[in-house]
Amino acid sequence: MREQSVVETGFYGEFGGSFIPEDLQKVLDHLALEFEKYKDDPEFQREFRFYLREYVGRENPLTEAKNLTKKLGGAKIYLKREDLNHTGAHKINNVIGQILLAKRMGATRVIAETGAGQHGVATATACAMFDIPCTVYMGKVDTERQALNVFRMELLGANVVPVEKGQGRLKDAVDAALEDLVENYQNTFYLLGSAVGPHPYPSIVKHFQAVISEESKRQILEKEGKLPTAVIACVGGGSNAIGAFAHYLNEPNVRLIGAEPYEAPAMTEGVAAVIHGFKCLTLLDDNGEPKPTYSIAAGLDYPGVGPEHSYLKTTGRAEYVTVTADEALEAFQILSKTEGIIPALESAHAIAHAIRLAPTLTDEDIIIVNLSGRGDKDVNQVFDLLNK
Repeated sequence: MREQSVVETGFYGEFGGSFIPEDLQKVLDHLALEFEKYKDDPEFQREFRFYLREYVGRENPLTEAKNLTKKLGGAKIYLKREDLNHTGAHKINNVIGQILLAKRMGATRVIAETGAGQHGVATATACAMFDIPCTVYMGKVDTERQALNVFRMELLGANVVPVEKGQGRLKDAVDAALEDLVENYQNTFYLLGSAVGPHPYPSIVKHFQAVISEESKRQILEKEGKLPTAVIACVGGGSNAIGAFAHYLNEPNVRLIGAEPYEAPAMTEGVAAVIHGFKCLTLLDDNGEPKPTYSIAAGLDYPGVGPEHSYLKTTGRAEYVTVTADEALEAFQILSKTEGIIPALESAHAIAHAIRLAPTLTDEDIIIVNLSGRGDKDVNQVFDLLNK
């Protein structure tokens, strides 16, 4: 590997950049140029919007959680229903955008990493539709606790590779995918699922996930005639949150709040460091290596966070709070019982903070919670946790 250096683009303050081998840098420089070429191209946008509408099922509703609001008192709560997307989460938004980019770049093979499995399922789904071979790397521990999503990916024709080294979790799956890309970059497109990694991936993921806040901003103005007091989203790597925040970043009166696991508090306890080819707030052990992490929500089990989130935290534009596993489990049950909506364990972290925050506000305030995914994948795990 060459001496670490950083391209001049792709920074959010001190965070981001590209700390990667020279051969891989050439690949990502080409990806950055192709992304800039196509992201605002009218034909590309037309095709992207077509698949969001006809395949993903957008736009999805901004649902008023009337029963939850009544139960808690205080602010009115709305749910941005990413759980209603095809494949059950926000991940498909970015996957459609990137696979259309991969097609234009002539890739004949797609690889991806996944934690909770939702990004892997979304990638396998799109690869099936576009008839592109797909390999998904997943930590061995995550394959065991998300066995249903592994079966879904295989049913969709993907080759799921369990990663045993390290902790056998999301970080290790990312490592394996990057190794694959270095070896096979001539014909392979790495469809990265979160707002992390070396430039241009954080920018790409934000661009395609920004549809979440594009819709919610228009929807809340139609429903309430004003912007929300706060937008809350769970944060692991940060893709659903950066999408939920994007169109409110220049609205200083809208609080942006990320909810991360108490057990993996990269935003609240992390320090600036390089991980997976980019600089972000990272949990480090005594040897300066990424610290082992654990969350009941596999999609939040990551020792770092996206570079733009690191920037938003250090500049004070966004707030980041921790939610314990017990609080997330309670929120999982509360939303299920009050609204008839079973959330993903990842999303339950955001719901948990809304449950804390709403009673401290008035009935003139509005909270939008990004319900990033549905909880089908987690029901067996929650059953086991509650019946221990």
